[in-house]
Amino acid sequence: MLRDVPRHGSDAPARVGRPAAAVVGVALVAGLGAGGWALAGSPGGSVRTSATSPSPSGSASSRTAPAPAVSASDAPTATPSAPSAPSSAPGATPSAPATTAAAPPKGLTKADVAAGLLSASFPQRGTGRLKVVPGSAAAPGTGKVVRVRIEVEGGLEVDGRRFADFALATLNDERSWAHDGYRFARTDGTADVRLVLASPDTSARLCRPLRTFGRLSCHSGDATVITVYRWVKGIPEYGKDLAGYRRYVVNHEVGHALGQGHLMCPGAGRRAPVMMQQTKGLKGCRPNSWPYPDAG
Repeated sequence: MLRDVPRHGSDAPARVGRPAAAVVGVALVAGLGAGGWALAGSPGGSVRTSATSPSPSGSASSRTAPAPAVSASDAPTATPSAPSAPSSAPGATPSAPATTAAAPPKGLTKADVAAGLLSASFPQRGTGRLKVVPGSAAAPGTGKVVRVRIEVEGGLEVDGRRFADFALATLNDERSWAHDGYRFARTDGTADVRLVLASPDTSARLCRPLRTFGRLSCHSGDATVITVYRWVKGIPEYGKDLAGYRRYVVNHEVGHALGQGHLMCPGAGRRAPVMMQQTKGLKGCRPNSWPYPDAG
């Protein structure tokens, strides 16, 4: 079980309390606890993984979200093709057929698509219903297994399987909490951590009593909630490195679920700790996505 920590505002502009540590959806030492952190800030790398777990896409209704919602034909008989004519040029070899990779949707990069985005736009409010991304994958290697269930709100143009793969690859990277001996398994059943991607309005509701305004991510109760606002836009300090920011927000909020509290910038020009509230500003530190950036 994950250990309980008192409720504590993360990056939200208004704190709910000032406990010594953060609260997790489920604790490795004690039982489920209530608590929360939020991530605030101004609006808008390759991963070295110890293992990546592909899983099928799809969706199933989650138990949590209240909300208003929103043949094959017979193939013709094949006929033999005529023999091809010999090349007119002596010694010529046929060229390989040209292959072109599908271009990302307008406004997106390949990195955006790898993180699950299917569109550069998003609704202020989705259907309000959270859908569990179906499928499971065992934790790689050995260590303290943390079961993670991925949930995506209906109405978002997101590939849930790719979002899940991105998040689990991040967490199982040796630069992430895997360095502390954790190993993250994906499940669509009972979980230690619920990782939710939601619209601004729904994320604000899920993060209450923290005030996130739909632009901030949080850990509250048993849910680690990422607002799609930040998943699409990131923050100015990360510039075009949106993949780096996305890894940061996954590591930061799941870090709270593991009992991690906040850290401060250690000094101008130094790396920002992953548990620093980077979305509120780097305070002279450099962006950093990882708890252990030099590991691996």
